[in-house]
Amino acid sequence: MGATSHQAGAAGRAPTADRPSSVRNVVLVGHSGAGKTTLVEALALTAGAVNRAGRVEDGGTVSDYDEIEHRQQRSVQLSLVPVEWDGIKINILDTPGYADFVGELRAGLRAADAALFVVSSSDGIDGATRMVWDECEAVGMPRAIVVTHLEAARADYAQMATVCGEIFGAEDPDAVIPLYLPLYGPPGPDGHTPVAGLLGLLSQRVYDYASGERVERDPAPDELALIADARSRLIEGIIAESEDENLMDRYLGGEDIDIKTLVDDLERAVARGTFHPVLMAAPATDGARQGLGTVELLELVTGGFPTPLERAAVAVTAPDGADRPAVTCDPDGPLVAEVVKTSSDPYVGRVSLVRVFSGTLRPEETVHVSGHGLADRGHEDHDVDERIGTLTSPFGKQQRSLTRVIAGDLACVAKLTRAETGDTLSAKDRPLLMEPWSMPDPLLPLAIAAHSKADEDKLSQGLARLVAEDPTMRLEQNPHTHQVVLWCLGEAHQDVALERLRTRYGVQVDPVPHKVSLRETFGAKAAGRGRHVKQSGGHGQFAICEIEVEPLPPGSGIEFVDKVVGGAVPRQFIPSVEKGVRTQAARGVAAGYPLVDVRITLLDGKAHSVDSSDAAFQTAGALALREAAAEARIHLLEPVAELAVLVPDEYVGPVMSDLAGRRGRVVGTEQADPGRTCVRAEIPEIEIGRYAVELRSVSHGTGRFTRAYARHEPMPPQIADKVREQAEKGT
Repeated sequence: MGATSHQAGAAGRAPTADRPSSVRNVVLVGHSGAGKTTLVEALALTAGAVNRAGRVEDGGTVSDYDEIEHRQQRSVQLSLVPVEWDGIKINILDTPGYADFVGELRAGLRAADAALFVVSSSDGIDGATRMVWDECEAVGMPRAIVVTHLEAARADYAQMATVCGEIFGAEDPDAVIPLYLPLYGPPGPDGHTPVAGLLGLLSQRVYDYASGERVERDPAPDELALIADARSRLIEGIIAESEDENLMDRYLGGEDIDIKTLVDDLERAVARGTFHPVLMAAPATDGARQGLGTVELLELVTGGFPTPLERAAVAVTAPDGADRPAVTCDPDGPLVAEVVKTSSDPYVGRVSLVRVFSGTLRPEETVHVSGHGLADRGHEDHDVDERIGTLTSPFGKQQRSLTRVIAGDLACVAKLTRAETGDTLSAKDRPLLMEPWSMPDPLLPLAIAAHSKADEDKLSQGLARLVAEDPTMRLEQNPHTHQVVLWCLGEAHQDVALERLRTRYGVQVDPVPHKVSLRETFGAKAAGRGRHVKQSGGHGQFAICEIEVEPLPPGSGIEFVDKVVGGAVPRQFIPSVEKGVRTQAARGVAAGYPLVDVRITLLDGKAHSVDSSDAAFQTAGALALREAAAEARIHLLEPVAELAVLVPDEYVGPVMSDLAGRRGRVVGTEQADPGRTCVRAEIPEIEIGRYAVELRSVSHGTGRFTRAYARHEPMPPQIADKVREQAEKGT
């Protein structure tokens, strides 16, 4: 790359795009602490979007501006930072690196056309980053690698570039190669030798940042010698990945290929997703106007990353599922935009970050909002027409007004009260629907209760707004345990949810122990007699019934049988007995859990011509069932889940051992992707309440699992006894 002059955007002005070819949408990917947010701020400074590193006009940062992010000292949400370079608008999507916020990463991948993988030269590459790389590779998303933390004492760029090649280029070593070599300055007081510039392998030029300004010069003889071998490997890699056989023949024949041809082939291979250059970057030092490597990175994004026009046509349907033609990136085409993130502003209200895939979005127009496919997350299907408010370009806490947003661009839309993350915006007279993107299932439960009566009144609305913003969160009103449960991706996800409820929606809640839906059943046949006889003046209460209870196969529910002969229980009171035993069964007979899988047979009874009543026989039926339970062996039934755990092969042993320690039964293993195994097991749900957190520890962040209810089965006696003791104590 290596152009010598560039036009940066002006600070304070919102970058705009008048055609899709002048837009680049790039998402930053990497583990927590890799330096993504610092890199965004360095790029914004170099592009002239801020007045000093990481600061906009009001003194705020361009990323991580949320108060929760300040308190937690990490990114917890997707941030859009638009900058301008050489007349190109670059929408930089900064994603959280922590695993609990992978939903924000998925949204960023959906909105972007290319990815920058940010890796720390001192920390290496974690398993989760490898998995995201594989996902991007599967769909052919263009990628480049940026090595950060060059100033760290343990930093070793050469070693890190080699590791990137081994991990990201394992299938094709020619596809992951550095574009630059580091130019080292004099050692510092601590003995560490800092990177002070770059040696351009294609341009054979030196870009020296030692003075705080980017200075371009010819290489010295010793620097030229350093370039030679690495340059040859780079050129061979570019030609190989460009699949230009004629050019390869010319190169192997000894012809000196001109730099323009090489750069054109490089940019073509990067945009096609077949070549992944390695670069380096560092934030600007005090007084410097440009961070090391940021100009070169902006060059790659504008010259090598694809435009929205190169994205495959987007499949759409009508809201009722009828087929519709796929849409392309055409500002004059039918409107198709997607809500990739929803947030709340205390002054503006709900703000939707949208990616426009087709057509042009304008302020104050009425659009059709379609949301389908997320009913299992507490998001009801909806199709409504809404008038949008202003269109803005976000920059830190600022929102800069826009007059339109064309196909391929991103912007924020105000006042869409029904739009949720994943919804499609389209023309009201031609409604369309995009298929929602794949999102991880929230598998860590958080049971909550309102802190006070005032909080209880606001809880329902606050929770509804919370899950509307975050489709990786699921709201459950459990009908068996009567708990309100937020299903999250991890503990940090839970903490952010509770803090948002408190700070954004003014709802204080208290976490409570999560209950598993247990059941009770009879272990053997038993009989019971219910006698409800009272006389206290006026009409009394008289009802006697005798029942027999016997266990049934799992899944049978409760069966009521009438075998009364001779009218011992009048016909009009038999339904009353059934209602009484069913009501008592729902309340439980031993530890307060619903009774299931039994046959209750009414055998005999007595009635009084005056004092018998519906209420009396309901009470007698309940008493009879309780007496039968007191004489029988009652089993506690616990729910058993089917688990499918996907892990790299090296973690199969630890995962299986961990499952066995949780009373799990491994039912089989199977090879999934190359190097990954799916372990299938059946395990009591009471043992996997925190499995989403614990699997992450066992597999070093590389494991995933799904769960599905299988059945209820008897709980081991020693565990059942503990549950009964807790029930008796009221805990």
